[in-house]
Amino acid sequence: MADIEVPVLIVGGSLVGMSSAMLLGHYGVRSLVVEHHRGTAIHPRAAQITQRTMEIFRTVGVEQIVKQRSAEQFVQDGAIMGVESLAGKEIAYYIANLNEGIRDLSPCERVFISQSLLEPLLKQRAEELGADLRFATEMVSFEQNDSGVTAQIRHRDSGETASIHARYMIAADGAHSRVRERLGIRMLGRGVFSNSITIYFRGDVGPLLRGRSLSVIYVINPVLRGFFRIEIPFTSGFLAVIALGDPAHPNTDVSTGLTDQGCLDLLHAALGVNDIPVKIEDVMRWQSEANTAERFREGNIFLVGDSAHVMPPYGGFGGNTGVQDAQNLAWKLAWVLNGNGFSQDFLDTYEQERRPVCEFTVEQAYSRYVTRTAPYLAPKGFQPVAHDMNVELGYCYDGKLHEHPSESKGRPGTRAPHLWLSEGQSTLDLLGKEYVFLAGPQWNGDESFRTHRITHPEFPAAYGISPSEAVLVRPDGYVAGRIESK
Repeated sequence: MADIEVPVLIVGGSLVGMSSAMLLGHYGVRSLVVEHHRGTAIHPRAAQITQRTMEIFRTVGVEQIVKQRSAEQFVQDGAIMGVESLAGKEIAYYIANLNEGIRDLSPCERVFISQSLLEPLLKQRAEELGADLRFATEMVSFEQNDSGVTAQIRHRDSGETASIHARYMIAADGAHSRVRERLGIRMLGRGVFSNSITIYFRGDVGPLLRGRSLSVIYVINPVLRGFFRIEIPFTSGFLAVIALGDPAHPNTDVSTGLTDQGCLDLLHAALGVNDIPVKIEDVMRWQSEANTAERFREGNIFLVGDSAHVMPPYGGFGGNTGVQDAQNLAWKLAWVLNGNGFSQDFLDTYEQERRPVCEFTVEQAYSRYVTRTAPYLAPKGFQPVAHDMNVELGYCYDGKLHEHPSESKGRPGTRAPHLWLSEGQSTLDLLGKEYVFLAGPQWNGDESFRTHRITHPEFPAAYGISPSEAVLVRPDGYVAGRIESK
């Protein structure tokens, strides 16, 4: 491999690293991605894709294919509920329908799709937009100075090496980030509270669903606490287990000493029956934790996704938060790299905006973990559970961490509200590559940016402006300011 010059080097090519490459390409910036694994995800880890992440995917042209593949794999608009077992008593419905009551907030819907299906879609789009993706390749070392980052990479199979010089580097190398460790950046928060497992299995469990449309099934019984995701046609899925035994005094070291028979026993306890033949295909060990990096930037290196924050999989916030990191950072890197008059200092706003939001989101995931399946942790304290939409669509960059998106009304520092302008076209479809003015019908002002005059009668109220005012919206769809007519 020859030595390479590239604007941005991305370490890690999973969900968030791939999204970073795709978004940089969308903004006209080349990137090189190095990924230790030989390909995209092989485990069908299910990801709940929020409306906000689907909006980002819509901007770069992959929303519809993600939605289509999701419908092929999982039940749409299913419930998120708790049971004693799949065959047994129902305990609670946390969300009765995944999209009920929230469709008016966005042109997009929540979906479920496994990373094994999602990542190839993002890979294809990233490559179409100019990204250089190198699998089975590891970063051996790196150094940085004022001019950028120099990294040594090596192909795992051929042994070929190359030197990469990049102006910036993005660390998307996961919860055990070697980049973060090398930089000496600590993780702060709740620490690790479970050595968990995920059991991937095959078996005809369709009859146990009894016609119920279920997206996530939390299992809470004296044997275990965890959750199911089951794929169409209901003959395969996974069971994640985070605790065993007495709920008041659980064993949270699920993985140590676990045997094949022990996994089968846990699966039967969660199903609630022993007479359905099931085959365990794989078991993945992982840790439940709730932590945020003390800083997201070190010179020319930026942390995104699990390298910057790790949270329990309750609420489905983890991967989505990482994609939103990638969007916030990608457009800012592009504006600095492409000579749009932004200095290096502008990149400090990535940490200033994202870290408080990520820390809040980590705590919200932890609160859902405690209240749904780990009440024994409640005496240690936890945040009040905020409305899901506050976390998913209502995160703010104006000093206020969150609010319901129906209340923000286009206030600077909040996401630009969705309003249907015509069949299939949202206000959000006018955004996404540059700064734009969204202006009322009577606005008469500076047009140094692309301007969209909106005559829809509900637009001024939706954005909290008069018909003679406009809002300036950033490339990531966040309102930068309100402007009056001359």
